[in-house]
Amino acid sequence: MKELDRQEAFELASPYPYVLAVTLDRRDRPNIIGLSWWMFTSWSPLMMAVSVGRERYSHECLEHHGEFVLCFPSEGQEKDAWTCGTKSGREIDKFKDTDFKAVPSRVVKVPTIGGVTVSFECRVVNRVETGDHTVYIADVVSICGNTDKVRHLYSIHYRKLISIGSDCGINMDLTY
Repeated sequence: MKELDRQEAFELASPYPYVLAVTLDRRDRPNIIGLSWWMFTSWSPLMMAVSVGRERYSHECLEHHGEFVLCFPSEGQEKDAWTCGTKSGREIDKFKDTDFKAVPSRVVKVPTIGGVTVSFECRVVNRVETGDHTVYIADVVSICGNTDKVRHLYSIHYRKLISIGSDCGINMDLTY
């Protein structure tokens, strides 16, 4: 084994499940951010956490409105998912500038994204400051999904997306 720099380690450890977090801004306008830094934190009650850079527009949204919907984009949503991970909601309306459709959530005020594999509606219960990011810890208050869309997206080296399904099938032709 040899010592690695951060970029080498990230590349060797990939792929990372790629998710989209939908938030609301001060005007209750929905915003979408692409994330690879998320995790489950508890089974009972079911809880999740996302890590968001403090300079990000979505950080501002989460500070204003303590709910989010964590969506696993499905195969076919790569282009729009990539846009949401590379463009700022301060400058564009991601629901207007992509083919994503906002769908009312079951419990939270924040909408979910139509056509995703699965979505977790979350309410923030705690925040932890970690260097240049804030980790938002949330209760999962509702879960929905599409059992016919089992292939969702993974980030490869934080540079492209591929789809991998629950059947472990990989489609390498879907990179962006």
